[in-house]
Amino acid sequence: MLNFRIIARFFSLGLIFEGLFMLLSAIVAFLYKEPSSILFSGIFTIVIGILVYTPLRNEEKIYGNKEGYVIITGMWLLVTIFGTLPYLMTGAISNFTDAFFESMSGFTTTGATIMTSIESQSHGILFWRSLTQWTGGIGFIIISLSLLPVDKTLNIQLTLSEFTGQATDKIHPKTREATKRLVLIYTVLTLAEVILLKLSGISFFNAFCIAFSTMSTGGFSPTDYSLTYLGNPLALVILTFFMFLAGTNMTIIYFALKGNFKKILQNNEFKFYVIVVLSFVILGSFALWHGKIYQTGEAILNGAFQIVSIITTTGFYKTDYSAWSSLMTIVIFVLMFTGGTSGSASGSLKMARLCLATRNARKELIRRIHPNAVVPVHFYHKVIPGHLIYNLLVFILIYFIIICISSLVISFMGYDFVTSFSTSAALLGNIGHSFGSFGPFNTYSSVPAGGKWFFSFLMFLGRLELISVLILLNRNFYRR
Repeated sequence: MLNFRIIARFFSLGLIFEGLFMLLSAIVAFLYKEPSSILFSGIFTIVIGILVYTPLRNEEKIYGNKEGYVIITGMWLLVTIFGTLPYLMTGAISNFTDAFFESMSGFTTTGATIMTSIESQSHGILFWRSLTQWTGGIGFIIISLSLLPVDKTLNIQLTLSEFTGQATDKIHPKTREATKRLVLIYTVLTLAEVILLKLSGISFFNAFCIAFSTMSTGGFSPTDYSLTYLGNPLALVILTFFMFLAGTNMTIIYFALKGNFKKILQNNEFKFYVIVVLSFVILGSFALWHGKIYQTGEAILNGAFQIVSIITTTGFYKTDYSAWSSLMTIVIFVLMFTGGTSGSASGSLKMARLCLATRNARKELIRRIHPNAVVPVHFYHKVIPGHLIYNLLVFILIYFIIICISSLVISFMGYDFVTSFSTSAALLGNIGHSFGSFGPFNTYSSVPAGGKWFFSFLMFLGRLELISVLILLNRNFYRR
């Protein structure tokens, strides 16, 4: 039997924190002398949270597997629903479907938008829009690292979990202390990016919004057409660097700040991440130079920016990458299935899974040559059990099956194959823009209402990495 009281306690705390962030956006609106509608949204959300939390404040904090799944999925849905209030109450978005899509895109750090004139929106709404991504990013990191410490096999679909086969490096033996340090690192990196972007010539307000979207690997921009207005090479270098950091496990950054480089060198996933990024940056830059799209310096700058943006699932763009060469189109499409490292806010498959799948494929060739040999897969200097490899391959299989089914559904809406398949991959991987009808410079405003709800579900499914949502859709979950 589910303990709905402990579930409600978590939900109420989530609403209280969300309401406080709305009040922060209301302060921004006040500073720019804009209407106070966001203030009312924040007050309403906080009041609802307090009314639910007050009778449950002394509730037992221990919960089991089933409660954990409901908390993860339910929390995301709840904050998304309440996250529509600023859009609706300010009139920035006129209907609930569009507001829900925009809110879901924010909290899942996808970066897909239905807004066609972003720069005409108020500062308060633009700040809230970027802030939803920032909170969604840190929320995912916290959940994947520490929300469910009771049973590590519970959270098999998330980042540092048994499902990836990854051994977890703990920052601090106490979960609460580890969470505080992760939040501190996340906040400090965000503020550092704000300062550097400001020094590069970007306005203070835009620097905050862009930094929120960068560290969360979200991709929302306070201007139309993403970051096409940026002509400053220094700003692109700063953004590329921080996107790379945003796709990095927060524990790696912690060890780097502590000077514990031994831990970093022992991290197989991070080394794999660096190799993948550097390899594709070199390939992409060469393709842009060889195709005479850019000169050498611009080819490296733009190639690195776009490659890192896609790998980390941030989704920023500086130009219409779909108009580049066929080689670059293929490269960018392939990178939609990578993602950053575990313990980061990035989406898609993640480097840990890809690294393990690659190692297992290599070992499988050896097993075929020597059938009687015992050829284990090593990761983090440990032997990965066969059942974990099986779980990993099942996850990847389910991921691609969902993309194929989603592509079929999108094609029924009248979109071509390129649009259908790439959009399915982009939304499930929380990247945002894809190719075809939803490539750079295009929004999702023209999608029919039913399609927007389906797209919202794909973003939601991708953010929680499939299993948590699929388990709740299984009727056996509700049996004793």
